[in-house]
Amino acid sequence: MKRGSIITIAVAAIMIAGVIIFYQMKETEGSSAQTKGSMRSVYDITVKDIDGKQVKLDRYKGNVLMIVNVASECGFTPQYEGLQKIYQKYQQQGLVVLGFPANNFGGQEPGSEAEIKTFCTQRFKVTFPMFSKVSAKGSDIHPLYKFLTASNPEFAGDVTWNFNKFLIDRNGNTIARFDSSDEPESAGVTQAIEGALKKKD
Repeated sequence: MKRGSIITIAVAAIMIAGVIIFYQMKETEGSSAQTKGSMRSVYDITVKDIDGKQVKLDRYKGNVLMIVNVASECGFTPQYEGLQKIYQKYQQQGLVVLGFPANNFGGQEPGSEAEIKTFCTQRFKVTFPMFSKVSAKGSDIHPLYKFLTASNPEFAGDVTWNFNKFLIDRNGNTIARFDSSDEPESAGVTQAIEGALKKKD
């Protein structure tokens, strides 16, 4: 084969490779943009429940949500009881408490999902939805907590410890945030819940 033909073939191959790379990059950019664009509310996020089943949070659309990063070996663990009580008190009005075990703080959630489920249901009689373990902070932060800690500047910032609480209105917006030390049945928390429940839109 002549040298000129070899060069022509090589140039053509390089051009084809360049086109392929270009379209792959465009596809990746499109996918990334779609992911960013789809994170407009908490309802766009998919999680796994405590039994490992995929759950898109839009199933709770129209409800007021209290999202809590829980742990089984924390000084705040008794708040499971208060969370269960407010869930029972306001459930018929549209409140749903969502528990997300996280092991980010003091290694205080070391157990498996099965162990966590047994613990919170047997010890605290929890009936509100529980989910698989997530990371609530750090480089491996779950998309849910990335959204919760950044979507509303008023309530932005890293989760500080177990049992931080985010209150979400019926449209998927973060409208309040409470510290670990804020008891679920405290006046500030219940007033915020009641205010959110009164708003139907």
